[in-house]
Amino acid sequence: MRALVAGGAGFIGSHLCDRLLADGHTVVAIDNFISGRPQNVAHLADHPAFTLVDHDITKPLPDHAELHPSKPFDTVFHLASPASPSDFLRIPLEILDVGSTGTRIMLDLAVRDGARFLLASTSEVYGDPLVHPQPESYWGNVDSIGPRSCYDEAKRYAEALTFAYRRVHEADTTMVRIFNTYGPRMRIDDGRVLVNFIVQALSGQPLTVHGDGMHTRSYCFVSDLVDGLLAVARRGGPGPYNVGNPVECTVLDLAEQVIAITGSSSTIELMPLPAERAGDPQRRRPDLHRITTDLQWVPKVGLDEGMRLMIAAIAAELDAVD
Repeated sequence: MRALVAGGAGFIGSHLCDRLLADGHTVVAIDNFISGRPQNVAHLADHPAFTLVDHDITKPLPDHAELHPSKPFDTVFHLASPASPSDFLRIPLEILDVGSTGTRIMLDLAVRDGARFLLASTSEVYGDPLVHPQPESYWGNVDSIGPRSCYDEAKRYAEALTFAYRRVHEADTTMVRIFNTYGPRMRIDDGRVLVNFIVQALSGQPLTVHGDGMHTRSYCFVSDLVDGLLAVARRGGPGPYNVGNPVECTVLDLAEQVIAITGSSSTIELMPLPAERAGDPQRRRPDLHRITTDLQWVPKVGLDEGMRLMIAAIAAELDAVD
């Protein structure tokens, strides 16, 4: 397979590139590094089947030999989008652009080449859910003008656009809704709660929990997530497919686990929810019936095992910064 990975230098995108190359495929990654990092794919620089193109996919495709119609792609993975709460405040217009214009440009490329197109959507399309756990049939409870709306609505629009291309152009499309994913290569300034906790614990700072800590998340290790993406890309129908881990834990329990694994002397401090975090979902857990039934995919990595790998990676990065 010849694959294009938009957002290929990002946290999830870089792990997907690794897996595709390990499976013997040719990979072209596109990234403008607004949230992706060159170091995520630096180890692939000399790989003969890997090409990295520095480009913003909201702009017309560059005149690059690896993107020429004479070298068609078999699969287009659209993972390009900043995805952390800090990004929602910092670059909301860019997030909306990549969900709309960027998605359309990637769909046009897939149609041009007759390629399979996979959209990486998100559990954020469910908003602060009133149904628990969340099945793909749930339409969501989304605040269209709140601080998270740039990301939520960009992904909802990208889903609508993908299905419109399927209907109008008979494009070969599928999509996944990614639930909270963690692992090595997450930015240490990412702003998501698990990264914050690990950095704070390793630095001996108090772990800051916003609210009472009783809100929940379900964390999926990145290798499991990539397995799910590939299962959907290879065998899935139109989707959407929830991809995540159904094991739910409170944020307070998560903080306690991070302290235990790191052996940190850090304490836990409860703090008021800042205004920019208004609308944070109170509960989140995927209903995986569709993907487990259709594609026989289930996550394998437990939270304790995955956190140890992530903590080691962040510790090494912090040491390198020092």
